[in-house]
Amino acid sequence: MTAVSASWLPLSPGERAVAIEVLIGGPLSRTELATRLGLSAGSLTRLTKPLLGSGLLVEADAPAGSRQGRPSQPLDIVAESRSFLGFKITADMVYGVVTTLRSDIVDRHDRPLTSHDPAEAADLVAEMTAELARAHPRAAGIGIGVGGLVRDRAVVGESPFLGWRDIPFAALVEERTGLPVVVENDVAALVEAETWFGAGRGLERFVVLTIGAGIGYGLVLGGRRVRTGQEDRGFGRHWILDPGGPLTPDGERGSAVALLSIPSIRRQVMAATGRDHGYEEILALADAGDPMAARVIGEAARGLGILVARIADFAMPQKILLAGEGVGLMDVAGNTVRDTVTGLRHPLAEPVDLETKVSDFHDWARGAAVLAIQVLVLGAADG
Repeated sequence: MTAVSASWLPLSPGERAVAIEVLIGGPLSRTELATRLGLSAGSLTRLTKPLLGSGLLVEADAPAGSRQGRPSQPLDIVAESRSFLGFKITADMVYGVVTTLRSDIVDRHDRPLTSHDPAEAADLVAEMTAELARAHPRAAGIGIGVGGLVRDRAVVGESPFLGWRDIPFAALVEERTGLPVVVENDVAALVEAETWFGAGRGLERFVVLTIGAGIGYGLVLGGRRVRTGQEDRGFGRHWILDPGGPLTPDGERGSAVALLSIPSIRRQVMAATGRDHGYEEILALADAGDPMAARVIGEAARGLGILVARIADFAMPQKILLAGEGVGLMDVAGNTVRDTVTGLRHPLAEPVDLETKVSDFHDWARGAAVLAIQVLVLGAADG
């Protein structure tokens, strides 16, 4: 397929700053935009003129009651001016979405992943891209999220779920689609999406904690995600929350993974009952008072409370977002989590703003699309 070029690229650093500010915070008046960026009225006019001319920005309707005239007309992004494709690759599925420039999902398409061979996985992503692009021909780029270590937003250094090591997956997909591609760790992608367009929007200090197949953690300071070479190295396996807690097959007794991950919770119940229950079934059993399920879920809830309390004490975030496939734990044992957090913190400490977001894999795919928006369109290489 042929790539669709973005006519308003490339942006100068000044134009990019304006575009990002309007994208995240808009619509914004020229006065407010100039104040936020520390620009004079003349400088702002010079920077916005090419953005308006290219169709990336538009003059929105002035608020009711404001004085008439161009200075009162807010500037906004034309969200539908381009489409972005986001993919989340799991061990057995590829989840795809199409978003607007403001990351609103407008289409979805999922396919089973029948092979972990990187070339065949790239073929599948290319097939899904072609199908989605037929309905959304203004596609500007692709973002891909995978569980594991990703280097330079292009190479999957290590992915235990896929068995990949040093795979240049961005290049493989670019060769097949003709579109620019960015690949990133899936938790990092979710953090970026929540920082720009979700629960962390406008916050200086923000944490995303995910529970599901594993444990994920992302920290935002000064409004930017903290990037580290240790990202997604499985360090949740080494956060010891209860030294006397359960073991995982890797032997980390009482770790966050041992207590909170869905596979570990299922293993604990199966070891005690001889039956393999699904995660939602275990939650329902615990809620109904089944002793074994209630014990396992209770231990998980106390472990989560310990982890949240530690994060709150050391990172001091304005908000902690709990996301992932495992957040149903809060519906059944949220009081245990909150009581544990309160019991472990200083009596005069400010309450933890703990927000829960029920996430499915399309949310993770949307996060990958946000990376495409950041890196490929606005040139925000540092996120």
